[in-house]
Amino acid sequence: MKASVLLLVCCLLMPVAAEAVPFWGAKQSSPVDTPPSALKPGEWIWGGDSKAMGPMAVLVSLTEQRAYVYRNGVLVAVSTVSTGKPGHETPTGVFTILQKDKDHHSSKYNNAAMPYQERLTWDGIALHAGGLPGYPESHGCVHLPSQFAQTLFDSTNMGMVVVITKTGEAPERLVHPTVISPISATTGADDEAAPLPVGDAFRWQPERAPEGVVSLVMSTADRRVFVYRNGVEIGRARIDFNAAGSPHGTHAYLVASGGQPGRMPPWLRVGIPGHEDEAHQPVSPQDVARVIVPTAFLADVLPLLSPGVVLLQTDMHVLPETTGVKTQVLNADPPTL
Repeated sequence: MKASVLLLVCCLLMPVAAEAVPFWGAKQSSPVDTPPSALKPGEWIWGGDSKAMGPMAVLVSLTEQRAYVYRNGVLVAVSTVSTGKPGHETPTGVFTILQKDKDHHSSKYNNAAMPYQERLTWDGIALHAGGLPGYPESHGCVHLPSQFAQTLFDSTNMGMVVVITKTGEAPERLVHPTVISPISATTGADDEAAPLPVGDAFRWQPERAPEGVVSLVMSTADRRVFVYRNGVEIGRARIDFNAAGSPHGTHAYLVASGGQPGRMPPWLRVGIPGHEDEAHQPVSPQDVARVIVPTAFLADVLPLLSPGVVLLQTDMHVLPETTGVKTQVLNADPPTL
C-alpha cells in the first residue's frame, strides 16, 4: 500500500510532458529528377537552395495540390500540399508573408499545432506544416510536409510573394496591407494617405518608415504607383504609359539579381503553374519602359529596389474615391489564427 502511495506521489510530482507535435509527410526529399506529378501525398523535392541565388517566390496550385518554389526564376523545390476543404476554400490571389512563427498554435481551432507558420492574411490564411491526405482538407491554410515546411521557413524572408491559383482562374484578390482600405497597424484607426494635390506628380515621405524592405503596388486603372515599407506608405506617384498601352491583369513581379547601382534593375514576372506563363519570365526592357514614372520619384525609389522586392500590378482601382465600399484588409488586433 505504501509503495502504491509513493508511486502515485512520484507521478504527480513528475513534470507533465508537452503534447507532442505531429510530424506530417516524408522526412526526406524525393530524388530531384522525380516528376512533380509522380509525388504521392506527403512527398516533396528540395533540390538545394541559397539566398545568394536571388529572390524566392512560392506558387501554390489548388488544382494540382502542389507548391512550387522558385529562386531567381529557377525551380528549386516542389511539394504536395493540402488546401481548404469545401466551405473553407483557400483564396486565390497574390500575397506577401506578413508574419513568421516557428511554434505557432491556433487560437481558433483548439490550440492546434501549426508549426513553421508563415502568415499570408491577418484573417487566417497561412502556410504551415499540417495533414496531407491527398485532397483539400484544411480550414483554408496551405498544409505542407513538416520537413519541407521547416526548410522553406528557414529560406524565406518577410514580404516574400506567394501566389495561390487555380486552373482556369486568374488570381482575383490583391492582398497587401493598406492598399484597399488603409488601417493603422498600431492603432486600428483609418490611416488613409491624402490624395495627390492637383498638379503634383508625386509625394515622397521615407521618414514615415525609415527602415525595412519596400514593396510596390501599381494600379493601371488609377494610373498610380505606391511604395510601402513595413506596411506604411512612404510614396506615391502619377504614372502613364507609352504607345504600347497599359498592361492588364493582376501579376506579381520580383526584382532579380544582377542590377547596377543607379539603374533600373532586372525584373522577373512570377509564373503560375497550369497557365501559359508557367515559368518565371524575365521582363523585357521594352515592357519596363512602357511605364512612364516621374524622373525625380524614380531617382528616390531606385536605391531601394534590392533583389526580392515585390511589385504587385493590378488593373483594379485602389484609390478611395474609385473603390466604392471600403474593405478593411489590415487591423491592429492580435492575430487570431
